[in-house]
Amino acid sequence: MKVYGANKSDIIGAMKSGNVTIAVYGLGKMGLPLAAVFADCGARVIGADVSPEVVASINRGECHVVGEPGLAGLVAKNTAAGRLSATSDMVDAAKQSDVMVILVPTFLDADKNPDMSIVESVCKNIAQGLDKGDLVIQESTVPPRTTHDIILPLLEGSGLSCGEFGVAHCPERTSSGRAIEDIRGAYPKVVGGIDESSTQAAAAIYSVINSKGVIPVTDATTAEAVKVFEGLYRDVNIALANELAVVCDEIGISAIETFDVANTQPYSHIHKPGCGVGGHCIPVYPYFITKTVKSDTRLLTLAREINDGMAGYTVELVRRGLGEVGVELKDANVLVLGVTYRGDVKETRCSPALSIIDILKGECRVVFAYDPLFGDDVRQFGAEPRRLDDVGDIDAVVIAADYEEFREIEWGELRLRHRVLVDGRNVAEGDKFIGDGFVYKGIG
Repeated sequence: MKVYGANKSDIIGAMKSGNVTIAVYGLGKMGLPLAAVFADCGARVIGADVSPEVVASINRGECHVVGEPGLAGLVAKNTAAGRLSATSDMVDAAKQSDVMVILVPTFLDADKNPDMSIVESVCKNIAQGLDKGDLVIQESTVPPRTTHDIILPLLEGSGLSCGEFGVAHCPERTSSGRAIEDIRGAYPKVVGGIDESSTQAAAAIYSVINSKGVIPVTDATTAEAVKVFEGLYRDVNIALANELAVVCDEIGISAIETFDVANTQPYSHIHKPGCGVGGHCIPVYPYFITKTVKSDTRLLTLAREINDGMAGYTVELVRRGLGEVGVELKDANVLVLGVTYRGDVKETRCSPALSIIDILKGECRVVFAYDPLFGDDVRQFGAEPRRLDDVGDIDAVVIAADYEEFREIEWGELRLRHRVLVDGRNVAEGDKFIGDGFVYKGIG
């Protein structure tokens, strides 16, 4: 059923009865969960991906994405039911579908300019299979005005004009490790179209899968800005927390205690400080603004500089801690715990841990790393693998990711050569180390 211009109740009914076919472009950590949820709610779903291995695994009912609770079961169930399939033929996927959802990565180039090349390539493929009444939904996070200025003109390359098909931006609001929960309704879905019919059709579609409902906004640009600004708020707030944590260290008070008490006032929402900001979202989105607008964006730029600088500050804490036990950093072996940007999630994009390792490689004797999800593969990041039961020659430990496993470490039982601990994620409780022979340096 063609959904653009249809009424809400008809779209919802067609979705649930399998009379709407949705192509999801990009079957990665965000795209595959969305495709599986759409299929589980009744739609016929065609997943489109450039990887033949990914396509083949999904068609076998197998899930290549790890660390997403419930996803493997949804893929197996809906593949077996005939509601979910995959293809590498991007154009044919569009020809077979009524709705095309774009959920592919958006990167930065070497100069930190937004790189929309994958999104543009997908749009060109969709244009070759676009038909009247189709709806194209962009979920990938993009700079505001991308839908109007880039996506719509590419789709009009089909020979159709705006008004013969719909386009909407409906940003993904999911986190790794909880994608199914987020898609199904941890937060309302934001939808904004290039016209009212696009907004209404997108709202009807997402109302079927999101229990928290839908928030229609004025247009696609507003929807794009909503997602980007969410990330900017967090980046700036974390930068404030990090700068204040350094101040608290200088004046000899606990930043965590101070922030917690300050946040009992309803207008204070200071975030947690740490050794940096990682992932594919927060460190990237500021450049979607600073590199695309003429307005003054000094605050966003400064926040990035502060957060990027926390890796160097963490290494400085290592240096200071070693100094208290009479060891120079150049003579020390340092063990970094966690190479991922977030504990228990196998994702290293923009991980502060990698920056810490890079700095330490030039300043300490040997840098070692232990990550529960990577094992010996930490070598690819420039560190030698080392487990916690073999630390007799380690002079300092840096906690760079908040794995649950690290919260359970019995520090007093570790046979370290020198007991210096730098906690970049507030995983350990500093007070517990008093009298236990440790030099403890926490960020906050």
